[in-house]
Amino acid sequence: MNLSQIQELIKFVAKSGVSEVEIEQKDFKITIRTPAGKKEKEVQVIAQPMPAMLPPSPAPAAVVPAPVPPAGAPAAAAPAPGEDAKYVTIKAPMIGTFYRSSGPDKPVFVNVGDKISKGKVICIIEAMKLFNEIESEVSGTIVKVLVDDAKPVEYDQPLFLVDPS
Repeated sequence: MNLSQIQELIKFVAKSGVSEVEIEQKDFKITIRTPAGKKEKEVQVIAQPMPAMLPPSPAPAAVVPAPVPPAGAPAAAAPAPGEDAKYVTIKAPMIGTFYRSSGPDKPVFVNVGDKISKGKVICIIEAMKLFNEIESEVSGTIVKVLVDDAKPVEYDQPLFLVDPS
């Protein structure tokens, strides 16, 4: 099950009035619960990898690619819209805690000025004790890091500005 399928399932559960949905596949289990009598305001999602599939180390458990807007789209958090319009914004594909490196004593994945290619890990977002490696969907140069390390991020929040040229 990919990220967009999970998001659609969350929206469906929130709108349908169903109080709980549980899906179990061979490599993970997801439970979505809504409080009785409430609409879309509070949705609780519990996703667990199946124990047999996890490595014993706290290594990243899932790889989720970040959605990328078209190259001509202006950046959502752009201070100067005319100047930053040429940049691509890499946004958070999920809610969680943003980390620039895999550990406190490890080097950051990317810095301003670094060249990145499609598929390169650029950060980690921790969601419910799962560390998800976020890969770049675009090649280019990191122009700006928009989030501080170890800070919470929302779905679709801009994380990086990338110059695709």
